[in-house]
Amino acid sequence: MGFSREEVLQYHIGGKVEMGCKRPLATVEDLCLAYTPGVADAVRAIAADPGAARSYSAQGNLVAVVSDGTAILGLGDLGARASIPVMEGKAVLFKSFGDVDAWPVPLNRCRMGGKDSGPTDPSRVIDMVAALAPMYGGINLEDIAAPACFEIEDRLDEMLDIPVFHDDQWGTAVITVAGVMNYSALAGRAMSELRCVINGAGAAGIRIAEMLKAADVKHVILCDSRGIVTHRREGIAGKKLEHAVDLPVGTVSDALRGAHVFIGVSVADCIKPSDILAMASYPAIFAMANPVPEIDPAVVASALQGKPYVMATGRSDYPNQINNVLGFPFLFRGALDAGASTINMAMKTAASRALADLARREVPAQVQAYYPAEELAFGPCYLIPKPFDRRLFVDVSVAVAEAAVQTGVAMPGADDLTAIRLRLTQRNEERC
Repeated sequence: MGFSREEVLQYHIGGKVEMGCKRPLATVEDLCLAYTPGVADAVRAIAADPGAARSYSAQGNLVAVVSDGTAILGLGDLGARASIPVMEGKAVLFKSFGDVDAWPVPLNRCRMGGKDSGPTDPSRVIDMVAALAPMYGGINLEDIAAPACFEIEDRLDEMLDIPVFHDDQWGTAVITVAGVMNYSALAGRAMSELRCVINGAGAAGIRIAEMLKAADVKHVILCDSRGIVTHRREGIAGKKLEHAVDLPVGTVSDALRGAHVFIGVSVADCIKPSDILAMASYPAIFAMANPVPEIDPAVVASALQGKPYVMATGRSDYPNQINNVLGFPFLFRGALDAGASTINMAMKTAASRALADLARREVPAQVQAYYPAEELAFGPCYLIPKPFDRRLFVDVSVAVAEAAVQTGVAMPGADDLTAIRLRLTQRNEERC
C-alpha cells in the first residue's frame, strides 16, 4: 500500500491531535465549576492528598509521549521538532486502540537558541521529564537513541511513582516474545529448550534478550555488527556485557548453526539462505529490519523448499507483522487502570502471554473482514493477533493489571480485577 509524498503531507496538514473538553461549558454555572470559584475545592483536595489528582484531573488517563528526536523511526537523528509527527501519531494510536489520552512532548537537547543536535544528555532529559511528570499518569519514551535511552528509562522509573516505558526497547520485545511463545507451541518445543539467536544489540535486541530469559528461554546468543557478543571479545561493556556468552569469537552465521529461532533487529539482507539451512528443523525466522528485512521471506521459502517454518517481519504486507501497536496501548491501559507505579517485567510478560493466548482462539468474523486476503487461524502464518482485534483491549489490559496486582505495584484499592474487566468490557462495547 503506497502513498505519494503529496498525499502524506496533505494528511498531516494541521497535525493529527487536538484538545477536547470532557465537561460542557455552556452556562455561567459550568464556568464557575470549571474555573473560579469552584476549581479551588479540587485544588485543596489534591493538596491534601496528592493521589487525588487521579480522580480530580485528567492525570489518571493521560500519558506523555516524550522524545528528543535522536532516533526517529528509521530516519535517525533529526531533532525534537522533526519528531512531532511521529509523537502525534503515537498519541493517535494510544487513543484509537487503548482509549488512553496521550500528548506529544518533544524535548530540545539545548537551551532555546542553541543547536538541537548531538548526542542525548540523559541528565537533561531526566530533569525535564521529572519536572513535567505531575500532569501525567504515565511516561512513554520514544525515539531516544541508545545507550542514553537505557539510563533515562531506568532512572526515571526509579524516581517517579508512575509507569515509565520506552517503547523502542520493550514494545518490539513484548510482541516478539508472544510470537516465540506460539512458535514454541507449534513446534512442540518448550521455551526452555529453544536456542535463540538475536542479531542487533541495540535497545530492542537487548530487551528482547531480557524478555526471552524472563519467559524461561535458557539459550540466547546476542550478536552485533562484529558477531557473537562473547566474553572472549575485547571491549564488551554496558548492557551487552549482561548478555555476553562464553563462546568463541564468531559470526552470526556461526551462532545460527542448530538454532531454533532467529530474531533480527538489525540491517537489511544480512542473513544468507545457507544460514537458514544451517538452523534446526522447523525454524522460526523473525526478520524485523524495516523496510527491508534481514532476509526476504521469498528467499526463506525458496531455501527451505516446502519444509515447515515460521516467518515474521516488521512489515504489514507479510503475515505475522511484529507491530508495537499490539502492545503499548494495552500495557498502559492495564497499568493506568491498576494505578500501577511501574510497568515491570511481570506485566510485560503477562502482555506477551495474553497476546499469544488470543492468537490461539477463533477469530471473529468482524476481525477477519479487515484482512480478506489472509486466513486468520492459528498456525505458522498467524502467530499473533491483528491490531484491529478489539478483544486486545480487554484481554491484554486485564492481564497487565492482574500482573500489577500480583507483584504489588498496583495502587491500594485497585485490586478488583473483576471490576476492571467489567469496566473495560463496557468501555470496549461503547467504543465499538
